[in-house]
Amino acid sequence: MRWDDLFADLEAQNQALLLAERDAEVAELTRLETSRLRLAGRLRPALGAAVRIRCQGGLSLAGRLSAVGAGWLLLDEGAGREALLAVAAITSVAGLGRLSGAPGSALDEGLGIGHALRGVARDRSVLRACLTDSTVLDGTLDRVGSDFVDFAVHAAGEPRRREDVREVLVLPISALAALRRDS
Repeated sequence: MRWDDLFADLEAQNQALLLAERDAEVAELTRLETSRLRLAGRLRPALGAAVRIRCQGGLSLAGRLSAVGAGWLLLDEGAGREALLAVAAITSVAGLGRLSGAPGSALDEGLGIGHALRGVARDRSVLRACLTDSTVLDGTLDRVGSDFVDFAVHAAGEPRRREDVREVLVLPISALAALRRDS
């Protein structure tokens, strides 16, 4: 009977070691998968959720996350206002759940911020550009290059007319925190 107790105790210890090894391996694989996750993948499961976002330059926005792309997101601020945000300018996001997307998904390498900006330029919307240095400009996107935009500065709420354009600024895309528009 003593031998049976000894072997049962040894078997229990062996099972405990195997479970501990498996738990450590699962934890390490989870950390590895998380290390491959990009911010877009973290945001994508929160589509439709209410979030609060802070950006460089002190900009704070709140609304429903309506789209996420490679390097950008679209926030519905309510009351007909939308904001296209550059992910590179985001300093924090509040309101996300625990879910995350899959690391390295095709959407992470998909249509980047340049594509989104070209869509806005085609639309000819009157915008409020919030820059990472806290500068706020009203105007219209004229052109979008690979790493810059041409921004025609004119009165807020007024359509772009040649005679009303005060100046056209070339802005590095890296200087954009958000483009806001009323729909």
